[in-house]
Amino acid sequence: MLVLGIETSCDETGIGLLKNKKILANLIASQEDIHAVYGGIVPELASRAHASRIDNIFKLCLKKAGCKPEEIDFIGVTYQPGLKGSLLVGVSFAIGLGYSLGIPVYKINHLHAHLSANFLNPFLEFPAIGLVISGGHTEFFYLRDHLNFTSIGKTLDDACGETFDKVGRILGFGFPGGPIVEKEAKKGDENKIKFPITLLSKDSLNFSFSGIKTSVLYYVKKNGLKNKSDICASFQKAIGDVLIEKTKRVLKKYPVKSFLVGGGVIQNEYLRKRFQDFFKSQKIKFLFPPKNLCIDNGIMVSIFTYFLVKNKIPTPKLKIEVSPTI
Repeated sequence: MLVLGIETSCDETGIGLLKNKKILANLIASQEDIHAVYGGIVPELASRAHASRIDNIFKLCLKKAGCKPEEIDFIGVTYQPGLKGSLLVGVSFAIGLGYSLGIPVYKINHLHAHLSANFLNPFLEFPAIGLVISGGHTEFFYLRDHLNFTSIGKTLDDACGETFDKVGRILGFGFPGGPIVEKEAKKGDENKIKFPITLLSKDSLNFSFSGIKTSVLYYVKKNGLKNKSDICASFQKAIGDVLIEKTKRVLKKYPVKSFLVGGGVIQNEYLRKRFQDFFKSQKIKFLFPPKNLCIDNGIMVSIFTYFLVKNKIPTPKLKIEVSPTI
């Protein structure tokens, strides 16, 4: 079974090829150089970049995998959530390719795909809790199996990764600010500044990060930027405190065998270590993907598609109707 995965939900064009759970190729074209000058992602520029690159990335992926288009058995493509224009590019490409090859195309939820990056791990057991931590999303899911996801808590304002980028902007860093904040935090004292955190109601599994961002802004306005490293370290610790506290709450409410994380933010070594240290005292398996499967990529889409096919989940046959000329 050769599965093609296509990911264009935001600013990375990802194409991946998976054959019977073996990764043959996983190519990602980033757009950081395009959006950096604006300090954030410009949706129109993102969709145009996808349109100009996706065909070449697809061809390079086939070349690296040593495959021909005719060998592809199934296609999976991200269709939600994400930037509408960017999603349209990926879905249009997938439908056109699927129609020309006469093969099924599966529409994949971007957040589910992030967590499915852990599905190749042989230690995975269900039921499980999944936590997506990315630039646009911070959300808990209860997973009964590979295909059944139930959202049980999400951010009410800024996403975790979004907060990192906004704090980076406050501190005068480039875009994306998250990696720079992490790097700068390594030189600082995380206990130097006490930034307040928001946990919402006593049993809430939802997140709120806008208050931390605002606290950093007020601190900088009052004290200036002389101690950027301490600001970054203290801010990062506050984010970690929220994530761990919410994890404690969700595990208290839902008895599970595994805890999965996915999304670009879990590349952050500090946050990853906070989770690892916490789970040392738990009887629950803690699983996270390799860094190249944390960011938006095609392989995570391929993996979820693989399990849809394996479980014989049907997808409607492609039908393209041509309207008569008026």
